[in-house]
Amino acid sequence: MTLLHESCLYRLWAALVSVWRDSRLCALLEAAEDWCGRQIMDSRVLRPLCREGAVARSWESSALCRLLSFLVNLPGWLLHKLYSLFPVTFSESIFARLAFQMGEETAIAQSWLIMLLWIIPFTYWNNAYSLMGFAVLLVLFYAGSMRRPDFRLDMGSVGFYPVVLFGAMFLAVLCSYAPSLSMRFLVYHISAALCVLVTVSAVRDSEDLKRLAAGGGVCVLVSSLYGVYQRIQGVEVNASYVDLKVNAGMPGRVESFFDNPNTFAEVLLLLLPLVAALVICSRHPLSKLAACGVLALGVAASGMTYSRASWVGTAFAMAVLVFLWKPRLIPLCIVACCLAVPFLPETIWNRILTIGNPADTSTASRIPLYEAALEVIRTSPISGAGLGTAATQAYISDFNLYHGEAPFVHAHNFYLEVWIEAGLLGIVGFVGGMLWNIKNAARMVRHCGDSAARTITCAAAAALCGAMVCGLADYLWNYPRVMCIFWFVFAVALAGTKLCRREMIDNAG
Repeated sequence: MTLLHESCLYRLWAALVSVWRDSRLCALLEAAEDWCGRQIMDSRVLRPLCREGAVARSWESSALCRLLSFLVNLPGWLLHKLYSLFPVTFSESIFARLAFQMGEETAIAQSWLIMLLWIIPFTYWNNAYSLMGFAVLLVLFYAGSMRRPDFRLDMGSVGFYPVVLFGAMFLAVLCSYAPSLSMRFLVYHISAALCVLVTVSAVRDSEDLKRLAAGGGVCVLVSSLYGVYQRIQGVEVNASYVDLKVNAGMPGRVESFFDNPNTFAEVLLLLLPLVAALVICSRHPLSKLAACGVLALGVAASGMTYSRASWVGTAFAMAVLVFLWKPRLIPLCIVACCLAVPFLPETIWNRILTIGNPADTSTASRIPLYEAALEVIRTSPISGAGLGTAATQAYISDFNLYHGEAPFVHAHNFYLEVWIEAGLLGIVGFVGGMLWNIKNAARMVRHCGDSAARTITCAAAAALCGAMVCGLADYLWNYPRVMCIFWFVFAVALAGTKLCRREMIDNAG
């Protein structure tokens, strides 16, 4: 540490930072940031989008929220009553005290769980692992609530729109065209709901938030290392993944241990902003250096996937991260991106140029997919076809709504697929939940002081923005493990927003 501070490179960096802070350009950028912020807050167009709606404001005091809070906390309340009857017995038990201590550290247990779950190779993966893992975390949380009456599941912070969405999933099974096919998909959404509830409730401070982000960083590190290993070993070009005529000379697309290059790219899209946040908020030089290495490795692996939608989503996520964290850095980021273009590998640049090219079969094949999805919405706009891709495939096949050459797997559009699976209520809950969470995070980080919680909240909200952009051309929930990662990032944004709000109240007090 001392050697680093005494090095010439460190002194040069400190001098450059000092010169930058005293420069007119820095002052100009700060003034531009303040002006942009005022324009956004005072804009007649953007002001309604930035403010919290009446439904969201009234959620925590609503009868539905109180009822759900009572139901999910009922086991913890009963356990606490049991503890109150025999306090001496439990206090003298080594196993009980151990269970209480582990329950109160649920966030730490979750960080280890996601490290283990998300690096399991596809050939050994079972979607039941997510359900079992988060069910165990829920039991741990209840164990912690047995001794502490204030240790309760926080339904208020989950929000109204996510509850509507998860409720729509149950209705989508009941109204499904093929209920038997939809049932197993409901299990995946229950896993996601447990992930959100436990994460929002278990996170207590910035350190918990950093541990969760580090858990995602381990997934990025291990999967990216394996992806680089695949590239070194050589990946056979798969004609089903790429148009060989339009993308002549492009090497095989790495998929790490996620079975599909698009899936791997979506995982990186969701987790790389959290790694970038660790680079920013790490206190020790070694941990900052390690986070930088993981970020660089993840970006390189993302390039090797040749997944265009995820590239666009990742670029958008990083731009939003900079905008939320330090808006004044946006011009510098634009200049840096422009300077980086000549250094892009030719195959990546050529792949970028195929975005929107109608001659590309991957692009052209999406048109009949969209047409089939829109036909489902036209014929069944309220209930949809049923939860899960299997039910929608059966519906579209039986009614002969798809006329493309490749088999219909999903709509290749996040919004269309959610609508045809969960109906009108599902798409309202989905879009409303994403906008509500991102708006809350953006509003809170704008008024919160610099902290790790603020930085990670910026990153999680940015990752969701990137996922929404990527979702215009792909369906991120096709793989249940990616769905779980998506809702984990969603929950990190919720938990970070809650911590930022608490920091603002503490500072005001």
